[in-house]
Amino acid sequence: MTYALMRPLRLDLDSFARLCGTHPDLIRRLVALDLVEAEQDVCGDLWFMPAQIAEVGRIRRLRSTFPLNYASLGLVCELLDRIAALESAMQHRPRRVGDRTWTSTS
Repeated sequence: MTYALMRPLRLDLDSFARLCGTHPDLIRRLVALDLVEAEQDVCGDLWFMPAQIAEVGRIRRLRSTFPLNYASLGLVCELLDRIAALESAMQHRPRRVGDRTWTSTS
């Protein structure tokens, strides 16, 4: 049996919203749309991992750049994650002689 040396750092809704620079109601909305992951305790309070701060920042940047509603941002984020995974897989793939990239002109 193993035991954690310390409890993982979690942030409550108000602290998380303050660190994200946004209102707690917006965070609740993002959780309801499954754009941000949160744990809910038995009292119904939301708890967030610090890594989710970057995800909220990404959502806010996309929202300010493109005329999309929050619901459609979920699809955009999912597609961007898939593109990143494919690019990573392509970089780690062994290259064969004669392989062409999409940027080659021959």
